[in-house]
Amino acid sequence: MDIKVIIDLIKVALENGFAYGVLALGVYVTYSILDFPDLSVDGTVPLGATVSAVLILQGMNPWLSCLIAFLAGAAAGCVTGLLHVKLHIRPLLCGILVMTALLSINLMVMMQGTGGMSTAALYNFPTIVKAFPVGLIPENIHGYKLRIVVVTLALAVLCKLLMDGYLKTKSGLLLRAAGSNEQFVTMLARNPGVSKILGLAIGNGLAALAGAILTHNKGSADLQMGQGMVVIGLASVIIGTSMFRGFRWMKDTTKVIFGALIYSACLQVALAFGLPSSLLKLLQAVLFVLALVCTDMLDGGLHKRAKAVKGGR
Repeated sequence: MDIKVIIDLIKVALENGFAYGVLALGVYVTYSILDFPDLSVDGTVPLGATVSAVLILQGMNPWLSCLIAFLAGAAAGCVTGLLHVKLHIRPLLCGILVMTALLSINLMVMMQGTGGMSTAALYNFPTIVKAFPVGLIPENIHGYKLRIVVVTLALAVLCKLLMDGYLKTKSGLLLRAAGSNEQFVTMLARNPGVSKILGLAIGNGLAALAGAILTHNKGSADLQMGQGMVVIGLASVIIGTSMFRGFRWMKDTTKVIFGALIYSACLQVALAFGLPSSLLKLLQAVLFVLALVCTDMLDGGLHKRAKAVKGGR
């Protein structure tokens, strides 16, 4: 394989991987911290993509459009949380209901913003990879277009640092407690439901932001972008937290980003070796199953090792 092809392969894997990393951070909040199986991600990713694209078409600053996309996703996450906390609907059903509702909302936003089109093309409009200050970065570095990689890396690191900082606050600690021990939160005279709603808002806000980043990277948005995104997010979290489990010095937020990069690399390698794009969703499902199986095997090995050590004492 030609060296230029390999570099292009790595470049695309990094571009998508860092965007998936932002998505994985959101899924990490709902899946790992809150232990909430949130399927509304498949709706909030295209919501963020659609909102950001439509706002850019209306002349809004691309960075501001990403912020509003995050807020739109956070609002959808709040709805998921309210359905669970206030109406006592099961978490799985809450996600399905919000995801279903977002199918119509996304379609309505897209049709209104594009004049009846099902896709929004941004090729002639400013995006975060063209706007200030990113526009100051050379588009070609030694013959390779690496600007998108730099932007997505910076956004993924920024989201990770903000997440790390938030989880150290009192609200972040309550969020962790709400996912592992609701009674403890109640004993502190706090409402665990509020923490759940906040966590779902953050998780879906990051998912929507990931959708906006993918839109800016591609230069277009469509309503099919959300298909399989919950699988990508979950697989990234599982791969990252499992493969780097022994690295105790590494934060979980860093691990899930690395998991997203590994997942993206696997997809790109498969496509490079001739996998038809029509089978991409099947490959995503297979990779997710492999991640689950490998995690179970690793957990089983660690459990046996712990029993052996305990028995030898």
